[in-house]
Amino acid sequence: MEKKDVKILAIVGMCGSGKSTAIDYLTERKIPKIYFGGVILKGMAEAGLEDTPENEKKFREEIREKEGKDFVVKRVVKEAKDLINAGQKRIVLDGLYSWTEYKILRQEFPTEMTVIAIVVPKALRRKRLAERPVRPFNAQEAAERDKTEIENLEKGGPIAIADYYVDNSVDMKTFHEKFASLCKEIGFLDA
Repeated sequence: MEKKDVKILAIVGMCGSGKSTAIDYLTERKIPKIYFGGVILKGMAEAGLEDTPENEKKFREEIREKEGKDFVVKRVVKEAKDLINAGQKRIVLDGLYSWTEYKILRQEFPTEMTVIAIVVPKALRRKRLAERPVRPFNAQEAAERDKTEIENLEKGGPIAIADYYVDNSVDMKTFHEKFASLCKEIGFLDA
């Protein structure tokens, strides 16, 4: 397979923006995803840590401090290359957070990767976070998560430099239509 046929889509956004909704839309269409957090969860399991938000945050920050900011992305790059070598033409990346990760992915996949940021007004994100069934956050927890992700994980850079933005302050049907339309426009989904 020629490398020009490969398309990698990285979905970025702040917590509660709807990244998972966008990624689920693609995985329901049989597009494989590589979950950055899976590297962290696997490491936590190997360390015997319970999967809690507190443990995940602490482990994520400690492992990046100990092993380097590129700890997760090195494993993601390998997994993506393995999928490409196995003949996969479309891959979605779930969990690109840091500027360091972005730079490494851009270097490894300069023409193959497109970054889409899912954006939502902060008040709506906070409302969604409070109402989500799994790991809901109150306003203070959401604010702390935002601060941690921006300051400790450099999450703002990949969002700021995204190739495209999709507003998710609408209903699910409209969001799916907008997201699918963009994916078709950039050649990630068939028209």
